[in-house]
Amino acid sequence: MFAPAYFDYNATTPLDARVLEAMLPWLQARHGNASSRHEYGRAARAAVDEARERVAAAVGAHKSEVAFTSGGSEANNLFIKGVAAGLKPGLIAISAIEHPCVREPARQLRRLGWRVAELGVDAQGTVDPAALDAALGDGAAIVSVMLANNETGTINDVAALAACARGRRAWFHTDAVQALGKMAVNFRALGVHALSVSAHKLGGPQGVGALVVDKRVELQPLIAGGGQERGLRSGTENVAGIVGFGAACEYALADQAERAQRLSGLRDRIEAGLAARGARLFGANAPARLPNTTFCAFPDIDGETLVAQLDRAGFAVASGSACSSANPEPSHTLLAMGVAPDIAKSAVRVSLGAQTDEAQVERFLLVLDELLRRLQRMAAVAV
Repeated sequence: MFAPAYFDYNATTPLDARVLEAMLPWLQARHGNASSRHEYGRAARAAVDEARERVAAAVGAHKSEVAFTSGGSEANNLFIKGVAAGLKPGLIAISAIEHPCVREPARQLRRLGWRVAELGVDAQGTVDPAALDAALGDGAAIVSVMLANNETGTINDVAALAACARGRRAWFHTDAVQALGKMAVNFRALGVHALSVSAHKLGGPQGVGALVVDKRVELQPLIAGGGQERGLRSGTENVAGIVGFGAACEYALADQAERAQRLSGLRDRIEAGLAARGARLFGANAPARLPNTTFCAFPDIDGETLVAQLDRAGFAVASGSACSSANPEPSHTLLAMGVAPDIAKSAVRVSLGAQTDEAQVERFLLVLDELLRRLQRMAAVAV
């Protein structure tokens, strides 16, 4: 009997055992509030400060530019709504492939008088800087374009996009949640005003993230209270989670290059096997993409059905973004790429990680053979 294989690392990663070890004292004996002035509180504050330095180092920022949040969704909302609150309604430009936690705040701003421009993508799922330049006018503007897409793994040229936005005096933010831990992320080199990251995508705990933001950007907080996190995010700090985030950054980046090379080899093996079995691959010809992600579809086979069948066979894969998995509609990312709705509804995402090995990949392809034969027979009978 084979152990189940987890192929859904883009949804969340297993907690690294070393990260858990770093967190445990702060979940047990070392239980101080980081705002308290006694010894317990001072120790907690020191731990938060050390973790802040680790997260900052991971993205090439200064520790004073890191504001901890409950995750990527809060970080994205904090920037978009926080900047908008200090401006007269103008334009917000987002790509057509953004995560819902960018798309929804943009829609909320529309109800407050903002104009929303949705930037199209090419067939590989990337945004052309010329499209952004054409969308921007001379008034107040906010731009948010993700660094790496959570479904296809394609990587945008954020440095070029940010340069375009700065040239038009627009505020530029990138959602780097899927990128950190899988590729180099450098706040300075990207030239952005802010970026969002999250611990649970790189072996850290769920429920903690950060907005890395240039101190010259004026943000109105989403949460008012005691003024923690430079007044950007009030509330008692999640010390254990923040410590775990810092440790996860350090451990994930230490072997990032070696892991990326190994995973890209496994991804290529999966994609060769999928193509040989008649799958259509999405974003595979993009100029740059994450080393661990494959998004594919088998025509005439429903993606949710294939996900369920693979789950029964011991393989955890996804039909798209985990945060929109309850939505039966086709992937908005694939629709933006020009994929037909019936093909988009067949899409399945495989995302690999630290614990993925060659034996799991080969077993996946063997099991997939049997499932495809079964589902294709069922589809033929239904017709």
